[in-house]
Amino acid sequence: MDKQTADRLITEYLPKLYGFAVKKAYSYAEAEELCADIVAEVYASLRKADEIVNEEGYIWRISEHAYAKFVSRKKRHEGVSIDGVTLPYYDDNTRLETEEEMKILRREIAFLTQKRRQIVFWFYYENRSVADIARALGMPEGTVKWHLNKARLDLKEGFSMKRQVGTLGLSPYAARNFGHSGRSGENGGPEYYLYDKLNLNIVYSVYFEPKNTVEIAEELGVTPVFLEDKIAWLEENGFLVRRKDDRFTTYVYFNSPTYSREWHERLLTVQQEIARVLVKEYVPLVRDTFKDVTDVYIPSGNRQLFEAAMIYWAIKWKCALPFQKDLSPYYLKTTDGGEYIAYAYSKQTCSDPEYMPSVCFPDYTTCGEMTRDSGKYPIEAIAWDNRFCSRKGGWKNNPYNDYEYVYEWMSGMIDDTPADADKTARLRERQFLTEDSEVNIMVVKDTMSSLAERLPVLDEAVTARFYDFALEQATLYAKDYPPQMQDLIVWEQVSSFIGNTVAMMVLDILYEDGTFQPLSEQDKVSANLLMFCDRLP
Repeated sequence: MDKQTADRLITEYLPKLYGFAVKKAYSYAEAEELCADIVAEVYASLRKADEIVNEEGYIWRISEHAYAKFVSRKKRHEGVSIDGVTLPYYDDNTRLETEEEMKILRREIAFLTQKRRQIVFWFYYENRSVADIARALGMPEGTVKWHLNKARLDLKEGFSMKRQVGTLGLSPYAARNFGHSGRSGENGGPEYYLYDKLNLNIVYSVYFEPKNTVEIAEELGVTPVFLEDKIAWLEENGFLVRRKDDRFTTYVYFNSPTYSREWHERLLTVQQEIARVLVKEYVPLVRDTFKDVTDVYIPSGNRQLFEAAMIYWAIKWKCALPFQKDLSPYYLKTTDGGEYIAYAYSKQTCSDPEYMPSVCFPDYTTCGEMTRDSGKYPIEAIAWDNRFCSRKGGWKNNPYNDYEYVYEWMSGMIDDTPADADKTARLRERQFLTEDSEVNIMVVKDTMSSLAERLPVLDEAVTARFYDFALEQATLYAKDYPPQMQDLIVWEQVSSFIGNTVAMMVLDILYEDGTFQPLSEQDKVSANLLMFCDRLP
């Protein structure tokens, strides 16, 4: 082609070629460099061509070729950032022509396994040899080549795959609160591990169906790069359990998202029947058993406060329906020394909102039982926090050293001096010490185990009449939970069928029928709380 025609075409197409370069480049400086390369390539090709039928098509083919050469020269050395790991643009004779394709490449490399991503990074970006990579990873060279080949195949497959974000990626699970049964660690209970929303949703994603790392990532709509360390940490602390197929499951208890008014009323109605039976057949036995226990300090002098605590304790420890299950899988052993069953509670919706309960039951929520001891002094304590008491904060606001401070006060080791101000202020904050400097909780001069041995056993014939109903209801209830959780659900429902709720119902009856006088504000500080030691205030 003659020079005049070539100059005309270059002048005509220059704005279009520059626009093409701007779309392909990451900066205006790079666009100008790319445009210069394309113009030079197009102009040289035009001058060499004898006859061109389709000038526009010819110019764009040369432009694409020039762009491909530019990518190979520049991008191979500069790299592109992929989820915090810089990786090269490597096309393996395949050009990525749009920004969308580049995003897909980034996404798919992020979905490679951690080891495969590392090999790809070393091989393509750092230009390390297969032999060098093999030595660094301690694996045969053939294995490295296999990973590289698999990475190429995975990337190729990923380009044709439309990844769908799972439900949790669109609407994450949210917990209202957490709980645990067992010994918390130095960092606390499960809330330390699951307060982070991503950690919580990683665990919840495998609750109903086991998933591997990639499947978890797809469910959450997050690349595996951001999950691998979290998954490893959660596995190390027992919140995730790896199966033989490298998929994870969990034994964390997540409450059912729904509840039934009718089912709940039927359950409470039967438990109320049990409570009436216990008031008649068991409460007199408990009161008679401990009538000779006189080494008890009761701040208000109300002996019934001690009796109520012993009744509550006896129902919890001696009236539970016998039911055995292997619960070892459910106890998480955390690296901070915790060993407990972990609970996460979310907001529930009513499955039968049209059902109108015939009875209005009060609140039976209880935190406990909370047992405390000390490595310094011969003290123990047991408590259940519910609406009978004025204590707040549950187990987090019930540390063992509160009882050590009470013991130190009773023993004369601390007093109202500036040196002990922090301890006495804490005791007054909990109202364990009155403004008049009097101990304000019940103290028993004995050991907890000694009194526990005296708790009377309920006649099996009394509980046997409720066993079949409890097991039937527990089995039905467990069907709303995934298979790996059903043993725990059935055990909890049966063994706690006569538990905190029934114990509170029994006390309700005793307070309502006049057997026990109403609780005073002073009584509510110490209701259902007993401290055991070798002296009294």
